[in-house]
Amino acid sequence: MSTDNATPEQTQQAIFNIEKLYVKDLSLEIPHAPGIFLERENPQIDLQLNTAAMPVEDGIYEVTVMVTVTAKLAAQDNKVMFLVEAKQAGIFQVRNIPEAEMEQVLAVMCPNILYPYLREVVSDVVTRAGFAPVMLSPINFEVLYQQKKQQQAPGVTH
Repeated sequence: MSTDNATPEQTQQAIFNIEKLYVKDLSLEIPHAPGIFLERENPQIDLQLNTAAMPVEDGIYEVTVMVTVTAKLAAQDNKVMFLVEAKQAGIFQVRNIPEAEMEQVLAVMCPNILYPYLREVVSDVVTRAGFAPVMLSPINFEVLYQQKKQQQAPGVTH
């Protein structure tokens, strides 16, 4: 029997495990094929990125990083070359993490693990579609998390 005054919560170690990484959703549209393949103009790339986290069961969470990549030809009234929508997801076991830190684990740590896989999926599908690869720039999810927290802060009342 232990003689120190540690509570059971204090003696339990934090657990963080990756249970599964997977492509949850993937779509590719080439609305102006085959003519679009004759174009020589380099497209402008528009990127929309979102993350989401939801509990699956006690201590198990699904985190998803979603991206929409749209390539448009500016010289042709923003004619769409291709559109890729991809969701990279993971199932993570997260236990014995203080509640104050849990949001950051799910909004920063998990997306940092998922994003390189998402980048590879997008590059691969665009290349397989017959276009030059699209290399998504690295993203600092810590900065995005802090910006989101700052945007929420003005509405918080104490």
